[in-house]
Amino acid sequence: MQQVNSHLSRLVHDVAAQLGKREALIYKDFGSQKWKSYSWNDFSQKVRLVSNALLNLGVGVQENIGVFSQNAVQYLFTDFGAWGIRAVTIPFYATSSEQQIQFMINDAQIRFLFVGEQAQFDKARRVFATCHSLSKIIVYDPAVSIPAGDPTCMYFDDFLKLGEGLPRQSEVDNLTAQASMDDIANILYTSGTTGDSKGVILSCAQYHAAMEANHKCVPVTSEDRVMNFLPFTHIFEKGWKILCITMGARLIVNTNPMEVQQSMREQHPTCMSAVPRFWEKVYHGVLEKIENTSPLKRKLFEHALKVGHRHNIEYVSHGKRPPMALHLEYEMLNKTVFSLVRHELGLENAHFFPTAGAAVSPHVEEFVHSIGINMIVGYGLTESLATVSCDHLGEPYTVGSVGIPISGISVRISDEGEVLLKGPTITRGYYRRDDQTKQSFTEDGYFRTGDAGYLKNGELYLTERIKDLFKTSNGKYIAPQMIESKLLVDKYIDQMAIIADERKFVSALIIPEYRLLEEFAREHGINFKDRVDLCRNPQIHQMLAERIDTLQQQLAKYEQVKRFTLLPQPFSLERGELTNTLKIKRRVLNQNYKREIDKMYEE
Repeated sequence: MQQVNSHLSRLVHDVAAQLGKREALIYKDFGSQKWKSYSWNDFSQKVRLVSNALLNLGVGVQENIGVFSQNAVQYLFTDFGAWGIRAVTIPFYATSSEQQIQFMINDAQIRFLFVGEQAQFDKARRVFATCHSLSKIIVYDPAVSIPAGDPTCMYFDDFLKLGEGLPRQSEVDNLTAQASMDDIANILYTSGTTGDSKGVILSCAQYHAAMEANHKCVPVTSEDRVMNFLPFTHIFEKGWKILCITMGARLIVNTNPMEVQQSMREQHPTCMSAVPRFWEKVYHGVLEKIENTSPLKRKLFEHALKVGHRHNIEYVSHGKRPPMALHLEYEMLNKTVFSLVRHELGLENAHFFPTAGAAVSPHVEEFVHSIGINMIVGYGLTESLATVSCDHLGEPYTVGSVGIPISGISVRISDEGEVLLKGPTITRGYYRRDDQTKQSFTEDGYFRTGDAGYLKNGELYLTERIKDLFKTSNGKYIAPQMIESKLLVDKYIDQMAIIADERKFVSALIIPEYRLLEEFAREHGINFKDRVDLCRNPQIHQMLAERIDTLQQQLAKYEQVKRFTLLPQPFSLERGELTNTLKIKRRVLNQNYKREIDKMYEE
């Protein structure tokens, strides 16, 4: 099928006109374990019902509508139904706090808020009185308990009844015909590692340009089965999902992110966008299974991994043809050893897997490619409507780069080393934040990403977030994310935060992988009462210190972690230590763990 890159107001209907009864969406109802599906015709009809129902509620052109939910088919119907009448959808992360949703509802003057399940409904109800624009909450999950007779709440199924018979379809058609590429499609509030979140304006023109450019380098087809794992709120997943729709691919909507690996084994996706942390978990999971197998099988896998590395990293990644003997050995191991690994993951028919959102560890990237999975590493921002650059399937790539800039985008490196962007996929600015919009662009119209990087042989390399660069009291600059990405490959480390700013040396707060740490303690006769006791144990500390020293050998002395503290509880959203995209908020960590940090710097 040829790409259907029509205006968002028509996109689903135009694809349905071609694919009709073919399966479009595979999903589970809230709380159910049974997979169901909708055809493209069903998808199109649901979108029309939503458009009609929204008009019956009185939603106007370019009015802001909120969606506060995890991934669900209803989310898709709401997005496209709203675009059909030229409304704007504003997605909230399902994990957003009451304070965050209150801020966004008031900032965007939202009247109608769609919510997923009970947790989101309860939060929305609690802020209702302080959100003066909010008039109605519409609930996706029919199991949510709504107060009887409350006119401010309704179930999504009852909302759809407002559109039954398509009573306003002629108006919908007129609005669709009037839809402009200049229309705003979304306002995405960035979760922000510093300060208040800002609403990034994303227009229909940006989506159109992004779909055209990505189509040239991300070869999803109508034969692909695409698992939606990242939240639809995230621009990476939102843009990727729409690209898949333009190509008529099946979408497998995973509502519970904790069940994604089970969903993969049940639905066998060919593609899925993911963040590096997902592949780090896969990497550790595979290595742990190999460690616990027989010496013979372990030796076979280690040999296979070396062959896979030689074949896919030393030759294929550089665009070189592997020697015939190596190629034949790799093909044999690929059909035996690596196919078993992919089968265990539910990736028997793996096509390719876009990965972005944070730095990818070279160890993990090489591992994923070595076992025959095509990881497409990329880079992007909400403000660039996801992709700025990415690897191209079937073409040479360099481990450690974030790929080649997509067509239509101009990448420039400032004198300070900052990556600057210009092109049709770049935002026009921040919603009701003219001052911040002005500050975010150079005088000649380039967007300031805040990321430091460089171009080499046509590929983009990132070095660090400029705002995150730390300067030690000795005057040395430290790039914390680079150090963290090197150390997070260790199986005993789950989360970590580098501490160095205005300090004499580099230290770290580490959240260990508690289960593995407990196993280690039991195997080595280390007694402990609880996690606090475990994290303070000198033998545990010594074991991790040795592993960290091994991993950081290639770092300069002033970059190496000299001291670290193991914490008995993970960094959390509730304590404000993580953003909704699970990036650490360094300022908050410095406040919350001041005592632990100060102790590491005591003489």
